[in-house]
Amino acid sequence: MSPVAPTGSELHESPYERRTSRVPLRAGELAAIMGFWAFLGALSAAGRLINPRGPELSPDVASGLLTISFAEYSIWAVLTVPIFMLAHRFTVTAETGRRRILLFMTLGLVIAILVDTVLAQVRLHVLPPPPGRVRQPPSIFGNLLRFQFLYDYMVYLAVFAAALARDYFLRYQARLEETTQLQAQAAKLEAQLADARLTALRSQLNPHFLFNTLNAISSLVERDPRGVRKMIARLGELLRHTLEETESQEIVLERELELLRRYLDIMEVRFQGKLEATISAADDVKGALVPNLILQPLVENALKHGVSASDGRGHVEVSAVRSGDQVVLRVRDHGPGLGDTETDNGVGLTNTIARLDQLYKAKQRFSLQPAPDGGTVAEIRLPYHEQPERA
Repeated sequence: MSPVAPTGSELHESPYERRTSRVPLRAGELAAIMGFWAFLGALSAAGRLINPRGPELSPDVASGLLTISFAEYSIWAVLTVPIFMLAHRFTVTAETGRRRILLFMTLGLVIAILVDTVLAQVRLHVLPPPPGRVRQPPSIFGNLLRFQFLYDYMVYLAVFAAALARDYFLRYQARLEETTQLQAQAAKLEAQLADARLTALRSQLNPHFLFNTLNAISSLVERDPRGVRKMIARLGELLRHTLEETESQEIVLERELELLRRYLDIMEVRFQGKLEATISAADDVKGALVPNLILQPLVENALKHGVSASDGRGHVEVSAVRSGDQVVLRVRDHGPGLGDTETDNGVGLTNTIARLDQLYKAKQRFSLQPAPDGGTVAEIRLPYHEQPERA
């Protein structure tokens, strides 16, 4: 059996609207409809029975008036349900507005005439005729000419207006729910994209660091075998950390400094006594979260432009302090500083700047400036936090 192609109106509906377009009235709504018409029926019956301008009613007349009142509003209670369902199923949109409004207005005329005819028959059978007169069967054509159906038509219009109001309210809820879901999906996709970008940056940074370290090891294989063994051991520890922390974009600063110490152990062997490195961190900042392996490229840059370019012993200082609600990380060398032509940051610094922007946006700041008494200072400022900034 071939599938049924969607209609034009279904193509313009969202998946949520298509799912709810045929949902029947809920139990609470049905109860409210029945209660509303029962209340109106009771009011109408009471008004007819206690009308001070009318004559005293006999028991037969009073019983007939009660029957007519509850029959009239029972009919409308039963008709309200299909009217609501039709208004919801064939919703009035900008494309179908005039045609469907005309259809519902015509349908209302037919319903009003039928209800008036039924009620005329009920009055004929339940109300006794006036004294000395014979009640004649109602004439449908005569009732039409006298427009006796107009009251029922007004009732139909009120029911139809309520059905339209319900339909628009339900569709507004559907669009609101769909918008909320789309916003949640967009936020989730944005977070996944940011994670993918950070992972890509780290995957680019780690091989860069590994190649540089292996190159340093290869240069010392013959000259310092003992130092090479130490470098390989420290490199193994760093690689193990990299593999264990593949899903973590942030790390406790104390742990970051410990890993940096192992990297500097490798570099001290490489520079054969030409490197002196110091690491200091205030106690109130050691528990802060910082980007994983954020200091290593800064130190590598200091070694390249500071220690390697110095004729004598090179010195690198790494410090971490808290300034208000910020963590301040500094890496300083005492070399000749960056020349005017050295404007390319390289892979390490470029990735560092990109990672900071992805993680903290405008809350972070990175600077690379000459030190007052010589050398270069790389500084990172980021918000102090002990819980991850991003979900």
